[in-house]
Amino acid sequence: MSGPLASLKVLDFSTLLPGPFASLMLADMGAEVLRIESPTRPDLLRVLPPHDRGTSASHAYLNRNKRSLALDLKQAEALEIVRTLVADYDIVLEQFRPGVMERLGLGYEALKAINPRLIYMSITGYGQTGPYKDRAGHDINYLALAGVASYTGRQDSGPLPLGVQVADVGGGSLHAVVGLLAAVIARQQSGVGQYLDVSMTDCSFSLNAMAGAGYLACGVEPEWESQVLNGGSFYDYYRTRDGRWMSVGSLEPAFMQALCAALGRPELAAHSLKPEQQRVLKQALQVEFEKRRFDELCELFAGLDACVEPVLTLSEAVAHPQLKARALVSQVPRGDGSSQAQIACPLKFSEGLPAPRHIGVAVGAHSDEVLAELGFSVQRIAELRRSKVVG
Repeated sequence: MSGPLASLKVLDFSTLLPGPFASLMLADMGAEVLRIESPTRPDLLRVLPPHDRGTSASHAYLNRNKRSLALDLKQAEALEIVRTLVADYDIVLEQFRPGVMERLGLGYEALKAINPRLIYMSITGYGQTGPYKDRAGHDINYLALAGVASYTGRQDSGPLPLGVQVADVGGGSLHAVVGLLAAVIARQQSGVGQYLDVSMTDCSFSLNAMAGAGYLACGVEPEWESQVLNGGSFYDYYRTRDGRWMSVGSLEPAFMQALCAALGRPELAAHSLKPEQQRVLKQALQVEFEKRRFDELCELFAGLDACVEPVLTLSEAVAHPQLKARALVSQVPRGDGSSQAQIACPLKFSEGLPAPRHIGVAVGAHSDEVLAELGFSVQRIAELRRSKVVG
């Protein structure tokens, strides 16, 4: 089983989360992904705890199914190796600040001259243009500038530092994969590749799908706990008697009626969405939830279609029958005969996907193999290692 993207070959110069998550998706779907890594400046993700047998669990997951070629891009011979590879690759994915690849002689125009079919993507915080293009940033900054944080939080405590990197993954990675595959389809018609400029701030701004639409069309500026879906209604989380939490999303009348009946307060279902009535409703629901333990509420709502679900820990989520039925945990070979549990590819294809091949590997684990495929002799590879062109 080769996967739907088995025909694609990707050179991946990215590090940390956005680019690697994008190339992970491509690799899981069968693409051949070759990471180009520095032998002297390792990806910081490699040292991020926790570690499993000395390897960062995050790195092992985000870089599974990928090969690694360690090259010192400050040396001319290393750049020549990249140019040789480009002739046979479909996609270049890079995540440096604007201008870095151009200064190395590996920008889009230079590589397009070698391979006109090349699809070249740059993922950055702010894009290749604009006054912030050279500015440093992280996920929290992109969400702040995109307006997302201005209405995602609580009135008494402000914006929430989200546990999931929404700008990096939801903004950068997922938009990147969509753009790359669209460019592949376009190339099938035109025969030529193109350059894609992905800004995590731009993509985060596009995630303001409902609040942003309301502001631009109607001038309604969203604030914390002011809308139906951001804490301004009963649609929220509720603390249980023993300090756990339940999620309540019973928006439709039938679900609201089921919720209130289960709590023994059917009259609460008559409340409208007017702000003053919603405040009263939320207070009443909180009182009812705090009367019961978490396990009691789980049992109470287990058989009801009321859009009420428990807030699970990761260990509980892994063991949940729905996630288990969907096979969302996969055992991935470490390379020594053992395996590591990882989050599986969530996409379900009727033809299936190839089994995971290996976790993320050491820097340059495939350097000799890749160079041999390019026709380098054992002696020449040894020379390149001695001169530290290759790691």
